[in-house]
Amino acid sequence: MRPAHVYARIPAEQHTELITALHGQWRTATRVVIVVLSAAGWPASEIADLLHYDPATVRRWIARHQQEGLAGLPDRPRSGRPRKGGRRLGERIHRLLLTPKAWTAARLWRALGRPQLSLSTLRRRIREQARWCRPRLIAKSDPDRDQICADIRARITALPTGSVVLAEDETHLDLLPRIRACWIPAGIRHRILTPGTNVRRTLHGAINLATGAFHHHVSVKNVSVVFCYFLERLLDAYPHAPVVAVICDNGSTHHSGITKRWLAEHPRLQVIEGARYSPQDNPVERIWAALKRKIANTAPATMADRVRQAHAFFRYRTDAENRTTAAPWTSPWLPEGYEQHFRSGA
Repeated sequence: MRPAHVYARIPAEQHTELITALHGQWRTATRVVIVVLSAAGWPASEIADLLHYDPATVRRWIARHQQEGLAGLPDRPRSGRPRKGGRRLGERIHRLLLTPKAWTAARLWRALGRPQLSLSTLRRRIREQARWCRPRLIAKSDPDRDQICADIRARITALPTGSVVLAEDETHLDLLPRIRACWIPAGIRHRILTPGTNVRRTLHGAINLATGAFHHHVSVKNVSVVFCYFLERLLDAYPHAPVVAVICDNGSTHHSGITKRWLAEHPRLQVIEGARYSPQDNPVERIWAALKRKIANTAPATMADRVRQAHAFFRYRTDAENRTTAAPWTSPWLPEGYEQHFRSGA
């Protein structure tokens, strides 16, 4: 037979936990139970003993239900305790963070005049105004950049129809792996082997700003002779173009004596130097960024393997992909309508 009565058996600490929940996260349901028990004929004192409330509190919720119904049982909006640090603390934190500096919670706490709040509370207030990330390095700009870019646009516009305009730049390939953040299975951390001694190669690259065709050459050093050899390869790539204009930065190899003498012997090629300290103007910089993302976190055994990685990167990219990555239309070097004007020479 079934027992006449079944009783729950709980230890004292669990009983306290249940009552705390009834007074905390489930307090609105507890108020509903108060109203139901009162409607069943229970006096306020017995309901208070059962649910561990004061009888006055039980009567208050019964009266609230009589006046407002179920809508009156949840908590009403209230201002709560004033925030530590004052209402203007967030504005003060934001004003300090506008100045670039290696800000930490402790440094901000001292800069704020050591307010009476813990560092954990201060961190919560900081997260409302900022995020933890690295600053971005930028190059200082040439004071004459606007005028130089305007002169470049004028020179490009004056080129004969069918001319080719290329953006050129150099970067370095290192045997030492470049490391970047990536997804790694939880519980492990990939280890990338480093060489005993780093080896470096120079990578010259130029993109046709109208078609996206990319030309590159790997050399041991970045010297004027190699730069002239690369320019000669660009001339050979466009034998029918009346002018091949190469826009580049202000590297020393671009205006050295060797380069000037070579340019005097090859008038069909023009080297146009951009503004100083303005790498953001050069579309090839975005190609280099894509290349370095591709080969990041890899450790080839030899420098020849690293060079093969670079060759493979360019071999399997289409001209359209190169042009989309480089986004030459964002460069201040180019006048409007340059693509239609120079595509016939591509």
